Amino acid sequence: MRVGVLGGGQLARMLALAGYPLGLEFVFLCPVPDACAAPLGEHLCANFDDEAALQRLAGSVDRVTYEFESVPAGTVAYLNDKLPVYPPPPALATARDRLHEKSLFNELGIDTAPFMAVDSLDDLQQAVAKMGLPAILKTRTLGYDGKGQQWLRDPAELMVAWEGINGTAAILEGVVPFEREVSIIAVRNLAGEMAFYPLTENRHAAGILQRSISLPDDPMQGLAEDYAQRLLEHLAYVGVLAVEFFQLDGQLLVNEMAPRVHNSGHWTIEGAVSSQFENHLRAILGLPLGSTALTGHSGMVNLIGELPDIDAVLSIPGAHLHLYGKGPQPGRKLGHITVCADNGDSLQHRLAVMPGIQS
Repeated sequence: MRVGVLGGGQLARMLALAGYPLGLEFVFLCPVPDACAAPLGEHLCANFDDEAALQRLAGSVDRVTYEFESVPAGTVAYLNDKLPVYPPPPALATARDRLHEKSLFNELGIDTAPFMAVDSLDDLQQAVAKMGLPAILKTRTLGYDGKGQQWLRDPAELMVAWEGINGTAAILEGVVPFEREVSIIAVRNLAGEMAFYPLTENRHAAGILQRSISLPDDPMQGLAEDYAQRLLEHLAYVGVLAVEFFQLDGQLLVNEMAPRVHNSGHWTIEGAVSSQFENHLRAILGLPLGSTALTGHSGMVNLIGELPDIDAVLSIPGAHLHLYGKGPQPGRKLGHITVCADNGDSLQHRLAVMPGIQS
């Protein structure tokens, strides 16, 4: 079978790497000439609204999926009229808009930080008066890795923050004193079969994920699975869904969801029996899901901006290097390292001595 992927970045690349052992072929629609997934399949180098390219893609694959939420809605609608697109377009539409997303969470009885819609400077002033500060002003769409966000700590900052997002539709979200950030990777296939990976604890800096560590037998696992299952069933979801949480006083507050394979699940490549990438493909093709059981204790470190000494990385027991074929650039994800160990103490030690990585 042939799978079409909207996007040609590292997530598309890792989908293809997982799909090759299953006998799958891939076609990537991506406007970037040197897309890092291109060597792993056919690359249609065109804009996402290029109708000729969309026709070619639709006529040459059996399924379409995507690696990021910012793919134009019109592109997904056009393709969905011609062949199955998964995850389903309504899930994508919900995840693209923070207001719709958080409203759905609350509708399903899933707790979030307080939030209010903001469509004008006057709305922002009223929201701050009601919710208080500190708070974060977030654009409703096109925000990722800390983009489209403005922190507010003083009422004098409102005008600057509003101008900082160019006066676009937004939400104001209250800041919660969370104890940790965690996420769960869930998957549901065409038959409705569901599976969940163990919870992951995440560390961010400047809005970009720095490190993830799998958490065997975490006490919040059951609640995270319950929340994810509500979303999977409500959205009639097909594919991998990542849900990010703040933990506070024994509660999980949902931050956001991502309707795709996710950075916090990269450790599953070596750390689980079946990776999130393999299970996403199994799900969208109607195949039985693979086991999400751990193979040990695992963590993941993102390589951002520049690469560490490769020899030093590979000298660490249990280290697996994944490079994306991208050139160095500040803030760019160039690759990641998965680190595996037999126990949690060994994992922490191996992460602590990782060259060029702060523990």
